[in-house]
Amino acid sequence: MGRPALVCSPKAVQNWGMTMGLVELCIAIFVLLVTPGPTNTLLLIGGSERGLVRALRLIPSEIAGYLSTVLPLALAGNALLDSLPGLRAAVALVAGVWVAYLAVKLWRLPVQGLRQASVTGRTVFTTTLLNPKALIFGLVLLPDPDHLALNIGIFVAQILVVAAGWAALGAVIGHGAKGQQGRDWMPLLRRAAAVWLVFISVTLILRGIGAA
Repeated sequence: MGRPALVCSPKAVQNWGMTMGLVELCIAIFVLLVTPGPTNTLLLIGGSERGLVRALRLIPSEIAGYLSTVLPLALAGNALLDSLPGLRAAVALVAGVWVAYLAVKLWRLPVQGLRQASVTGRTVFTTTLLNPKALIFGLVLLPDPDHLALNIGIFVAQILVVAAGWAALGAVIGHGAKGQQGRDWMPLLRRAAAVWLVFISVTLILRGIGAA
């Protein structure tokens, strides 16, 4: 059986990324970053729990998580994947299991004390470190021997913008999370996020199995 398009011919997809113009690169990075995923879900919940200002403190953890994966991939990812062809499948499976754990953790939070923050910098870092989006950033969009530093700079700048946007959206939702009679809607918001994380987890696990 042939491998999926992103898995086959790593040099071809890397060359495709290197031929993109600056505007196309910025658009591609933004679209991929803004797509709802496990990290964005955590920032949304973080904003609803902490408010915008405190949720912004989670962004350095996201940047650190992405760079911990993206930089090694951008520098030596293709050689690594050539020698370990099952690495993508393994990353997807591990990420799927981790996201499932996050979903269960969110779902099982007690009703009492739900205004306490459940999303921490460590959780955001680990989730981002395992985020499959990092494979696309590190192997396709960012590698370029002549402009790697510029590409990384653009990447980090867009993380700041997108993460702040998700945190702000969460803060708006959290501000309105109490109903007219004082009912706290935070449990419902967290459980909705848990259901979405389950969907992401199943998708990642199936993707990992399919790529194995």
